[in-house]
Amino acid sequence: MKKKKKLTLLQKRSLTGYLFILPWVVGFLLFYVRSLALTGQFAFSKLTMDTIGGGYKLDFVGLDNFIYAFRVHGSFKQVLTTSVLDMLIDVPLITFFSLFMAMLLNKKFPGRSIVRAIFFLPVILNSGAITAAMELSEQMMSGGIATQVAETGVTAGSTIAFDIDYLIDTFLNLGLPATLLDYIVAAVARINDITAASGIQIIIFIAALQSIPGSMYEVAKIEGATGYETFWKVTFPMVMPHIITNVVYTIVDSFTESDVVDLAYDVAFTQFNYGLSSVFSLVSTVITCVILIAICGAIQKRTFYYN
Repeated sequence: MKKKKKLTLLQKRSLTGYLFILPWVVGFLLFYVRSLALTGQFAFSKLTMDTIGGGYKLDFVGLDNFIYAFRVHGSFKQVLTTSVLDMLIDVPLITFFSLFMAMLLNKKFPGRSIVRAIFFLPVILNSGAITAAMELSEQMMSGGIATQVAETGVTAGSTIAFDIDYLIDTFLNLGLPATLLDYIVAAVARINDITAASGIQIIIFIAALQSIPGSMYEVAKIEGATGYETFWKVTFPMVMPHIITNVVYTIVDSFTESDVVDLAYDVAFTQFNYGLSSVFSLVSTVITCVILIAICGAIQKRTFYYN
């Protein structure tokens, strides 16, 4: 009788990894793939509701919905371009901000747990008053104070409206170019979005930093490495696998929160044009997947895996 061949350590680890991702694969096949197939079918069809027999009827129209989306629709191309550019800007900013904050929060200091909780609060309380307050702050800083004054009932002579207008006028009077001032205001306004979107990533990076063996830092210290050298030679290579995780999460999160999703929802459930809405969703999904593959492929080549 032949003895059972034992699995090697590498095979055991591979099997464990497959078991971990199995629930996701099952959910992906059952829910996402089916929805994506229906989206593709709707994108090449005209959907009409069957008021007599119930349900709906699909008439194949070829590329008509795509042609309408790119040549006729007034805002799709602009919204898509803006969303992609915002994604390309926000992903590196959120990733490196999260890594920087994780390194700070990984150090021992009084009240560390409270500070960590504060950074994670926007994730837990991402609704209601928190979201409204952040939107109000962003619109004020990006020049929308006049509209907000009218909506919130703040008087024109209030301290808030006066201070912001006064600061903007002061910088303009000092000779600061309006274009540069707009960029600074937009960058400051983006801080709210970056901070609110960094909670999960910070936690992942903290876990990555805590998993680095202390012996590696001790060796670096014995060899006389500076803090700068230790970061680039020890810390950064060790957290590279988690950078990929955070980049994927941030891109997907940015995609789900983009204006393209809102536009597709509005076209589908306000204008009841499901074919055109499916085109919006399909095009943005394909572009997001291409960005994911390109960025993750580039990072993967420089990733070091520690066993």
